[in-house]
Amino acid sequence: MLLGASLLGVLLFSRLVLKLPWTQVGFSLFFLYLGSGGWRFIRIFIKTVRRDIFGGTVLLRVKAKVRRYLRERRTVPILFAATVQRHPDKTALIFEGTDTHWTFRQLDDYSNSVANFLQAQGLASGDVAALFMENRNEFVGLWLGMAKLGVEAALINTNLRRDALLHCLTSSQARVLVFGSEMAPAVLEIHANLDPSLNLFCSGPWEPSAGPAGTKHLDPLLEDAPKHQPSRPNKGFVDKLFYIYTSGTTGLPKAAIVVHSRYYRMAALVYYGFRMRPDDIVYDCLPLYHSAGNIVGMGQCLIHGMTVVIRKKFSASRFWDDCIKYNCTIVQYIGELCRYLLNQPPREVEGQHRVRMALGNGLRQSIWTEFSSRFHIPQVAEFYGATECNCSLGNFDGQVGACGFNSRILSFVYPIRLVRVNEDTMELIRGPDGLCIPCKPGEPGQLVGIIIQQDPLRRFDGYLNQSANNKKIARDVFKKGDQAYLSGDVLVMDELGYVYFRDRTGDTFRWKGENVSTTEVEGTLSRLLDMADVAVYGVEVPGTEGRAGMAAVASSSSSCDLEHLAQLLQKELPQYAHPIFLRFLPELHKTATFKLQKTGLRKEGFDPTVVKDQLFYLDARKGRYVPLDHEAYTRIQAGQEKL
Repeated sequence: MLLGASLLGVLLFSRLVLKLPWTQVGFSLFFLYLGSGGWRFIRIFIKTVRRDIFGGTVLLRVKAKVRRYLRERRTVPILFAATVQRHPDKTALIFEGTDTHWTFRQLDDYSNSVANFLQAQGLASGDVAALFMENRNEFVGLWLGMAKLGVEAALINTNLRRDALLHCLTSSQARVLVFGSEMAPAVLEIHANLDPSLNLFCSGPWEPSAGPAGTKHLDPLLEDAPKHQPSRPNKGFVDKLFYIYTSGTTGLPKAAIVVHSRYYRMAALVYYGFRMRPDDIVYDCLPLYHSAGNIVGMGQCLIHGMTVVIRKKFSASRFWDDCIKYNCTIVQYIGELCRYLLNQPPREVEGQHRVRMALGNGLRQSIWTEFSSRFHIPQVAEFYGATECNCSLGNFDGQVGACGFNSRILSFVYPIRLVRVNEDTMELIRGPDGLCIPCKPGEPGQLVGIIIQQDPLRRFDGYLNQSANNKKIARDVFKKGDQAYLSGDVLVMDELGYVYFRDRTGDTFRWKGENVSTTEVEGTLSRLLDMADVAVYGVEVPGTEGRAGMAAVASSSSSCDLEHLAQLLQKELPQYAHPIFLRFLPELHKTATFKLQKTGLRKEGFDPTVVKDQLFYLDARKGRYVPLDHEAYTRIQAGQEKL
């Protein structure tokens, strides 16, 4: 701003006072510009203009379509209908588990049966139906059929059990629960606490004695249901499509609202930004109850007509065999997945696939090049985003280690910023004017996105729980009266505008590709340990992505049966949420408002030379907690101990 004012002043003085010719004025301005550091701008311009023009073109293209679909009140089912019309007999879905192939016409017919059946059960637009099922073709057909009726699907994480599972079902106010037969034992555990009016339907191999009383077998009912297109519900482009549950600071999972425009936006930005093609075949081994698997991956099928190969669960040993068998050209990943593949012994099949792109997030810079070169993948399509965020990023030109970029030339075009935070409390730092302070290149800060509710690309749809929304919104960020979404993540931007992921703030951390809620784990552990004070936090472990869970317990280890505790945790928490490390100490320090102080604990980590309290770690081979001594610590640091 100061440089621009100075240049304008020189221009006016040279022409109006000195009356110099334009040639001399031009040279004067140019040399003043260079002398004031403007050469950096020229360097940045030359290095990034091509990238920025392409990114801006992608953004404008998606924005134009969003405005059109908003005006025409399009929905995902309507967009899918256009895809079916383009190529009804093309393969849409392949389920690796049974080698079942569905064409777009078959997926359309199945989803129509779902919609007509649920309508016959009395469900209507605006109602909620819960879906609790492992990956397979039917998962997609079920939520798509619900959407055709205007019914909002609550997509339940299949790792959830007991209290967390019950919370998701009750908070969604679902009228129907459709679960896979493989999830019957989990439903049976909470059946007594479910609302008696909740209708239960089971899909898959049918054993009435294995499921809750009153459950109906869905598969034959759908076979008998009409397959015609249901009446179009009164839904528009910014109305609710489904809910995805995400861990947060409230302790229990929160239902993030996904509207039709968000589904389209996430799928389309990836499609155009990474130059995908309709004839690509996507290998999707990520959970379909998450946005990466069900929107970024499956959205390419429903909206852009790609074939998607679905795998029930990721398998490092079968990954490349599957890609070869189904001629996959795009594979999806999370950071941990890439490391698991690299840990596999080299095999000849690694170089026999047709994969040209790896699409995902969380690939660390330290293994980026090794992953790309070993498996001969020309393009790593890394992006940053969350189910509910309005500040997604994309690394469109393959900058190693970056999760995206923001233009340094025209930064105002895409209204996201990194702002300064207190690294201990993670609170926003504000200037004398009460506004947030933007970060300079190289300075870590929290990513925020300006909220403009009238713009489908900038809106924040939030959560079903309205009180949870307030924790994700900051006010008076860049100007008085504005609002911005708080990502909860610390990133850093370099001089060219490339953005790199640093850390996750708040009471969550990421492990095994899942967000772990510290308050949920604290509550469970405290209950199992006779209500002892428990502080849970993530600690860094060399050679792993994310942070491993560690619990500091204000109790004596002698009063705790650690073997029994490990067994109880298997029933109470998802595998990824089990604390890897335990620390027993006399007491936990609290703030004046009775909040547990974790900063010091997190910094000390699990090093027995630093921590004088009793330490234990979860031995994956033995399935129980064992003492963490110097020898075990050395093995963990060297990557010789499986966690």
